[in-house]
Amino acid sequence: MLFLMAGGGTGGHVIPALAVAREIVRAGHEVLFVGTERGVEARLVPAAGFRLELIRVGGLKNLGIGTRIGSLWQLVSETLGQFKNFAAWKPAAIFSMGGYVAGPPVLAALMKRVPVVVMEPNAVPGVTNRWIARRVRRALVAFEETRRFFPANRTELTGLPVREEFFALPAKQPEREFTVLITGGSQGSQTLNNAARRSWPMFQKTGIPVRLIHQTGLAMRDELATDFAQTGLAGQVSAFITDMPTAFAQADLIVCRAGAGAVSEIAAAGKASVLIPFPFAADDHQLKNAEAFERAGAATLSLDKHWTGERFFEIVNSLYHDRPRLESMRENARKLAHPGAARRAAEILIDIASSARNNTN
Repeated sequence: MLFLMAGGGTGGHVIPALAVAREIVRAGHEVLFVGTERGVEARLVPAAGFRLELIRVGGLKNLGIGTRIGSLWQLVSETLGQFKNFAAWKPAAIFSMGGYVAGPPVLAALMKRVPVVVMEPNAVPGVTNRWIARRVRRALVAFEETRRFFPANRTELTGLPVREEFFALPAKQPEREFTVLITGGSQGSQTLNNAARRSWPMFQKTGIPVRLIHQTGLAMRDELATDFAQTGLAGQVSAFITDMPTAFAQADLIVCRAGAGAVSEIAAAGKASVLIPFPFAADDHQLKNAEAFERAGAATLSLDKHWTGERFFEIVNSLYHDRPRLESMRENARKLAHPGAARRAAEILIDIASSARNNTN
């Protein structure tokens, strides 16, 4: 059977889909991805050994009327193109991570009555998944509160696929030196970078034995690395961290944005965290993710506009002196982890596709 993987644009859409695709291939089936040439799928999918079928489609939110009309025309045109392609591909089922890239193949699948399985990684679904919520064959969610957006009898809490290395990290033993990992993602975060820099004199003044592992992104790396070297504080500043599981293993506390991938890795690793949601995320989904973690006692939430050097120092200082609270946050984070998410998603897809084929024979 051939399975179509829909969703692209960002690593948060593509990386989980690749994990599911590998499980489908391991079970003896074929996979085809649909995406755009400007999204990260154009690089990641072929590199992983999968075929990528390109489409041209754009988003519809927060755009001018002219651009929106153009995007709508692309959506209609590409959906009709997918409708024709289905005759040749004969996909057994569609797996969608949501997002505007998923629009054409998912709409074509619904028109052709091909089973659609969606994975919603955020606490609040994106526009595409909300539109089709009542028509999907199965919805796989990462947060308990996301169930309410989909039919109860077709929804399962699977979590988001996360690399096994995160689940395998050993519990970090308490040490005098307190290690904080700061990461704003591959592009970095100006808010997180500036707050960290402004906290350095406070750590110098108080003498708290802190070690800072800071991923800055490329734009601010040189100036931050130069300034940090003059502080005498322990740690390292780098544009990128290629081995993130190892960085997680060293950390007592993680300070980061609240994208679905980030919070899923934090849960898998069982790490305490401070989450600063990106304020311009679609549908404010990062805020909802962070709120869910804070309600569970797994993280501290701070709004981007409130994240300063003083706030950073205050939280690190508090948790350094309150190890029981830190341990409680770790335990609560681990409770939110869902091992085997990719394997379970593949099993569901294959079962649904097999049932659909048996019903048509």
